Amino acid sequence: PKLWIHLAVVACGNRLEETLVMLKSAVLFSHRKMHFHIFTEESLKPEFDKQLQQWPDLYTEKFVHRIYPITFSAGNPQEWRKLFKPCAAQRLFLPVLLYDVDSLLYVDTDVLFLRPVDDIWKLLRQFNSTQLAAMAPEHEIPKIGWYSRFAQHPFYGSAGVNSGVMLMNLTRIRSARFKNSMIPTGLAWDDMLYPLYQKYKNAITWGDQDLLNIIFYFNPERLYVFPCHWNYRPDHCMYGSNCKRAELEGVSVLHGNRGVYHDDKQPTFKALYEAIRDFPFQDNLFQSMYYPLQLKFLETVHTLCGRIPQVFLKQIEKTMKRAYEKHVIMHVGPNQ
Repeated sequence: PKLWIHLAVVACGNRLEETLVMLKSAVLFSHRKMHFHIFTEESLKPEFDKQLQQWPDLYTEKFVHRIYPITFSAGNPQEWRKLFKPCAAQRLFLPVLLYDVDSLLYVDTDVLFLRPVDDIWKLLRQFNSTQLAAMAPEHEIPKIGWYSRFAQHPFYGSAGVNSGVMLMNLTRIRSARFKNSMIPTGLAWDDMLYPLYQKYKNAITWGDQDLLNIIFYFNPERLYVFPCHWNYRPDHCMYGSNCKRAELEGVSVLHGNRGVYHDDKQPTFKALYEAIRDFPFQDNLFQSMYYPLQLKFLETVHTLCGRIPQVFLKQIEKTMKRAYEKHVIMHVGPNQ
């Protein structure tokens, strides 16, 4: 268990299907065993249990899951519940609630893994002695980014960071003292959250993400910034391609924010979501996912994102090849 990957998600309202598709993408492509920490409303708990237990043994052997109630350990729970989106602020309390977990990968429900979760987990080794969390920039071009143009509060760096994919060393977070604008001495994580919210609640737009930006504005040495291909959003291609690492390596983690999996504004994102959602576990990845995806992408060339299919397909093709080769070695033998 010490070697397991710990993956957390918060799902409320109509996010059941999205969450299950995200978890499916994780088990399809990953190697190491994972522990899923699912924070959700009481009404969704039975359905999560039912759906996950229906997956084939070949995949259920790759993970264990635990479901937690929505809990806010500081301040007014009703205020936190209404911040930005229902239950979104729950992620701020993960270091306190998961007190026996050393490190954690948090993702939004609208995230898809296009390569093994193992690969982003390895970034924990790249933290220096002061870093305790990792996120990607909110925008690659600061002068047209949201934070640099509109934010009424402090934010990290020149463009802010996006919290939809967040890697954390929880042990370090729990033991650290954070500089802040409220008192001259540092505050522990759980002591800081509610006073920080009270100070900035009239200035923030994106809820808990804004609070994280404020925290790391005052504590920049504690944040590791990973490249945009680990949190690839429509903004990276809808006005023209601006994520250079994705152009070189392909998209590693897809983040379909703004509901793009469920409308026709970004059909490339929707095609990837539906391909993973509809893939039968027992089928061949190339025949039932990769080749149909290539055909679907031909229908998206009228959009700027659809004109760079190689950016979306490069990592998923590489990942499928690795999975196929591993399958052949296991079932045929390395000497044949």
